[in-house]
Amino acid sequence: MIGRIVRSADFERVLGKPSRARSAHFALHHLAESPSEAAWRAKHLSTGAGDLSTGDVQVIHKAVDDLPPAGRWLGTVVPKRHAKRAVTRNLMKRQIRQAFDQASRGDEPVLPPGLWVVRLRSPFDRQQFPSASSDALRAAVRAELAQLVARVLPRAARS
Repeated sequence: MIGRIVRSADFERVLGKPSRARSAHFALHHLAESPSEAAWRAKHLSTGAGDLSTGDVQVIHKAVDDLPPAGRWLGTVVPKRHAKRAVTRNLMKRQIRQAFDQASRGDEPVLPPGLWVVRLRSPFDRQQFPSASSDALRAAVRAELAQLVARVLPRAARS
């Protein structure tokens, strides 16, 4: 299972690194770290002695569910300037998530853990793909993403 990157700070950290692989339309960025924890969470979960009327300090333990698991997180960047219609942007995001889900299955080679961001860096030709959600566009995006993911798999897993 791949988690989703939701915080803009995590996107900025990953996109600050050079891309690991590129194709005609996509760039793939990777950072071998976990998502950053929300700074406000640590600030608001503990109460200092001065904040309580009794003067006792409450110790609040962090729930196990709040700890980020070790694994893979995926973020997608599909800007409006490259895909004008929301239907097209959503199609591409679904295809990106599907490509990474297939690459992280147990019976197939596994991607290295960390933060992954797939960025659409150039638009698909509207003359060639006039429909926003055509089967031809879906197949083209899927094929290009499969090649992109195959390039970043560990060398031992490819052979």
